[in-house]
Amino acid sequence: MEETISLEEIFSILKKHIKLIIAFTLGAAIIAAIVSYLLLTPIYQSSTQFIVNQAKNDGPYQNAQIDQNVIRTNIELINTYNVIITSNAILDVVIDNLDLTYTPEELKGKIDVSSEQNSQVVTVSVKDPDPHLATEIANETVAVFQEMIPEIMNVDNVSVLTEAITPENPTPVEPKPVLNIAIAVVLGLMIGVGLAFLIEYLDTKIHTEKDIEALGIPVIGTIYSIQQTDLRQEAMKFNTSRKTADAKGDFHHV
Repeated sequence: MEETISLEEIFSILKKHIKLIIAFTLGAAIIAAIVSYLLLTPIYQSSTQFIVNQAKNDGPYQNAQIDQNVIRTNIELINTYNVIITSNAILDVVIDNLDLTYTPEELKGKIDVSSEQNSQVVTVSVKDPDPHLATEIANETVAVFQEMIPEIMNVDNVSVLTEAITPENPTPVEPKPVLNIAIAVVLGLMIGVGLAFLIEYLDTKIHTEKDIEALGIPVIGTIYSIQQTDLRQEAMKFNTSRKTADAKGDFHHV
């Protein structure tokens, strides 16, 4: 026979272990805050953009007549360019020009190349603990790529659209303390609730009449536990009542 649990029992379990649940939730939030603010290294991001397009047209009226085939070809080339720009052929030159201590693989992991669908604009983003170095790497990578692409692909259709700049007060993109704390709170709450139900599941002691009835054993009677303090209070009440009755003459001695 399957065991079922009512909402009342669920709330009873949560109320019983509320301190445990709160402790796990606050503990997870505090740990996430300490890790995010004190242990993790801030990472900054800088981005630059270039556009893939043909060189200037010869005739004064050519700008009004855009060759759709050329645009389509440029868009298809972007996927190839995304691979070339993070290849060792480009990154080795960037490392030498900036005198970086990164290996090509390490530098590749810092660079993200993206473009919107059917767009000729490509965005190159670089992440680094040093915001100024991130800007230098982004600009230098695009500059080296623009210089070498005619030799690699035998085409000259890359133009820098916007250069990367470092703001006066750069804001790190990683870590995200608020997001980390929010995730930690949810995880801590889930762990606390799960542990509360696990404790109840593993608890095989009999606490109430329902626990006995669940075993199929009839309850004949209930014996309540009386504390010694309760006995003293009852005795004091009895003595007080007796004195009051004597004073009124309602209590007769035999």
